[in-house]
Amino acid sequence: MIDQDIKVEFNRKVARDTFLMGFRSPEIAVESRSGQFVMLRVTRGIDPFLGRPFSICGVREGDLVYLLYRVVGNGTAILSQTREGEELRVLGPLGKGFQSPENDKRLLIVAGGIGVAPLFFLAYTLKSRDMDFLAGFGSSGDIVNPDEVDGLAIHMSLATDDGTKGHAGTVVDLLGEYLDQDQGKAGDFGVYTCGPLPMLKRVVSMTEHRNIPCQVSLEAFMACGLGVCQGCAVKALSGIGQTLYYHVCKDGPVFYSHEIDWNSI
Repeated sequence: MIDQDIKVEFNRKVARDTFLMGFRSPEIAVESRSGQFVMLRVTRGIDPFLGRPFSICGVREGDLVYLLYRVVGNGTAILSQTREGEELRVLGPLGKGFQSPENDKRLLIVAGGIGVAPLFFLAYTLKSRDMDFLAGFGSSGDIVNPDEVDGLAIHMSLATDDGTKGHAGTVVDLLGEYLDQDQGKAGDFGVYTCGPLPMLKRVVSMTEHRNIPCQVSLEAFMACGLGVCQGCAVKALSGIGQTLYYHVCKDGPVFYSHEIDWNSI
């Protein structure tokens, strides 16, 4: 874990209200794994005072770290105005990332909205593996093209809520169609997912019903990123060791679906 000042390499808009930021840090880059995140102070001032968690979207050139984010509040609105060469404070990489699949498993990636960020990193890391990438967005203007992330050459099967691109509906609809096809039996592939909580609950329900292993990257409010403030606690499924609660920042953000009590969140 590194706590350091960094200089912004670029900060460009890649979709509606969505930006890709890059900064150079050999120390953070070499330790980063898909599914991990950083805590970023979005300004050098004190407003806002607390850092914000951002999934690491990728690492390129040995020291260039990518963050993909969507403007949803004051902090990210301030961040979107950051220019090349400005300095920010970063702590990371933090948390536990995705576990690599067994050699015989196909990857089935299911992303919702800005949840594509850690999954782009996963796809790039495992680009030599056989995979399918399903992604859902609100509308065509929200779609983040993988090519924007430094030429990430993957094909995405798309769904949009308003039907302006790809399947008219949710990415969970696409997942249902995929699982209903004879493209693989339970045990032949693993699911990796990140997105809004209602989407994740549906993905978990569908995969657990079919006994398909599923790794989930959870989003949660984080004030510290270290498990100290306990603001990101989620209830563990009863019977998982002695643990009653997990801290998303420290024990996650990636969990196997069977570890979490989904009825409590």
